Amino acid sequence: MTDTSGVPPVLSTPATHILEEDAHFTAMIPHSICSQEEIHVRYEIDRTAAEIKRGGWKRIALQFPDNALSDAPAVFERLSQQLAVVQKPMRNDKTTSMQIPEKIFILADTSYGACCVDEIAAEHVDADVVVHYGRACLSPTARLPVIHVFTRQPLEVDLVIESFKSTYSDHNQAIVLMADVTYASHLPHISTALKNEGYRAIFATEIVHDPSSPLPNRTVPETVQQNPATLSQWRLFHISDPPDALLLTLSSRVSSIHIFPTTAAAVTAANVTAAVALRRRYALLTSVTTVPIFGILINTLSVKNYLHIVEHVKSCISAAGKKSYTFVVGKVNAAKIANFSEIGAWVVVGCWESSLIDSRDFWKPILTPFELELALAGDDKRIWSGEWSSDFETVLRDTEGRPITQRFSQASLIEKDSLANGGDIGEADSEPESVPPEFDLRTGRYVSRSRPTQVRLNIEGGENQSSHHGQLIRRSQGDIARIGDHASPGAEFLQSSRTWKGLGSDFRIEYDNPEGISSSAPLEEGRSGTARGYLSAQSRTRT
Repeated sequence: MTDTSGVPPVLSTPATHILEEDAHFTAMIPHSICSQEEIHVRYEIDRTAAEIKRGGWKRIALQFPDNALSDAPAVFERLSQQLAVVQKPMRNDKTTSMQIPEKIFILADTSYGACCVDEIAAEHVDADVVVHYGRACLSPTARLPVIHVFTRQPLEVDLVIESFKSTYSDHNQAIVLMADVTYASHLPHISTALKNEGYRAIFATEIVHDPSSPLPNRTVPETVQQNPATLSQWRLFHISDPPDALLLTLSSRVSSIHIFPTTAAAVTAANVTAAVALRRRYALLTSVTTVPIFGILINTLSVKNYLHIVEHVKSCISAAGKKSYTFVVGKVNAAKIANFSEIGAWVVVGCWESSLIDSRDFWKPILTPFELELALAGDDKRIWSGEWSSDFETVLRDTEGRPITQRFSQASLIEKDSLANGGDIGEADSEPESVPPEFDLRTGRYVSRSRPTQVRLNIEGGENQSSHHGQLIRRSQGDIARIGDHASPGAEFLQSSRTWKGLGSDFRIEYDNPEGISSSAPLEEGRSGTARGYLSAQSRTRT
């Protein structure tokens, strides 16, 4: 018998296997189940090629959702063939030039949600235009033009009509007919059939690129255009399950909602209400009213004006006397944001669909900019009519022209007001009872440090020490790091709550000691050698 104990194990396959095809892996690659004709119609090859030629774009990026990636090779081939056939309109000038062929790229993965246009991935290939397939939030992009192809899905129209008739027996009711973008092409036929059945007050919506509309990205009746409040008098019949953000928005604006599901064999539409979800969101925002530190999650780099809402959120948090930190993340998950335990609540800045995140799987609550403004308002000013919105353009428009400090509690501004009125500068620090107390609405406990960034000016000998703003000041051991006159809540948390503060955290410099470095952290020789057998510094034996 051959002794193989001294032979090292094989940790990789031979180099000759690199050119062999793995049959099991090949079987896992999804293939398109659509015919060439279905691909041509569903992905609107003719319209896409015509718009590309009309725009004169040469580098085209194709963005697919995960469930349609199997169709990507077929769409690539059909679109390339169609672009070679379609001729660009002739110019009136006398000069002629060689036609540069178009180059098409398939974006394999999205940086953020599939509903958003991934401009970041498209810019990696220097694309001139993005063709977005599937469901879309239709948020305006910041840089690149977009061609939206909603990939028309089949629908049992007769079954939808019968479900509508069994749901609404009164032919005079005001009903809005709405569908997901992938089924919106069926609405004209359904609306015509229902009007022939005697329904007189049906309004079939059309797709528009306006998330701030009373019906997001949809047209509204003429009466609603004149007075948006009249939308509460309309009932809504929706084809396909809407996203959670859209459902909460619609529930707060229309009289009732009936949803015809397309994912299961259903014959009737279900009456859906989001009252419980709305109450849960309100309870969530009231639970963070005493949070001192907020984290701002930037969940998009493509939506237009996202930097404006980031600055607006920062200003709101600062005006309330609280601290904020900004984070740029891709797809949000619990593991990412759990690394920052000093953050008491998060605010997501993204498209109007992806901004709503269920916080039950996360350690700390996650809010939208709309909910943040309600959370930062004082207890006497926090009035919620039940309306809910996830579009940050609406937040920017509603707050335009109003000073931020007028919408939040004035408790954080007492010290600033005393300075402006020539009062005693140190009065707020010496008499904390002059500041209204704050209590956690869930536990009823008093919260002493819910506004850590209040301006506090220290006066020694009648001289204002705020001249040190922006300078590095040597601090004694145990003091909290400060920048100018403002304490850093993150540094305070690091010092008081973190058990491990990095390499050399036990190393101290005694400034008052003439000899310099203290002996609290002596240098010791550690182990050496390789991982299969370290050498101990004391016994020099393998461990």
